[in-house]
Amino acid sequence: MNLPNKLTLLRVLLIPVIVVIAWLPSLRIIVWNHFLLCNLIMLAIFIIASITDFLDGYIARKHNLITTFGKFADPLADKLLVLALMIILIVQGSLLRGYFVIIILSREFIVTGFRVIAAEKQIVISAGMLGKIKTTMQMLMIMMLLLDGPFSGTWTVWQILIMIWICLTTLMTIISGIDYIVRNKDVFNGKQVEKND
Repeated sequence: MNLPNKLTLLRVLLIPVIVVIAWLPSLRIIVWNHFLLCNLIMLAIFIIASITDFLDGYIARKHNLITTFGKFADPLADKLLVLALMIILIVQGSLLRGYFVIIILSREFIVTGFRVIAAEKQIVISAGMLGKIKTTMQMLMIMMLLLDGPFSGTWTVWQILIMIWICLTTLMTIISGIDYIVRNKDVFNGKQVEKND
């Protein structure tokens, strides 16, 4: 297994670590203003995970280490990490609401379904530009929410900006999902499809 794939697996292994940190009562304390200690630790881990996401792609392209496993596992690792943190943020009572996550989760299930069908036909669909933009927006949204903490019910300018970003991220998730379906509809015919996520 090459280095980019190891970095991808590292992102997956960080998910249970984040879950444990979010669950530990001793870490659910306010350390400054309204910031939770567990959120600050999760934010640090999430930033590290985001850096590995950039590095594995960069190293794979620079040293020609792109593999079929990497094309499949890299976006899957991103989805698992992002969705795990979204669920944690909902449980914490952040600005993120369940209906946003349902939309995002539905899109990811549809995309994963397409990928499974394509894989059965030996067609590998690698990440495309809209998918990368969507993932970047989701990661920024999670960082903003981790910095904000539980919503007290009193709106601030920062929280209004976060809510706008949540809406934009959800919209981009929908757009990238529609684009994915349209571009890869030929997968049902067994044809080689345009690369996009």
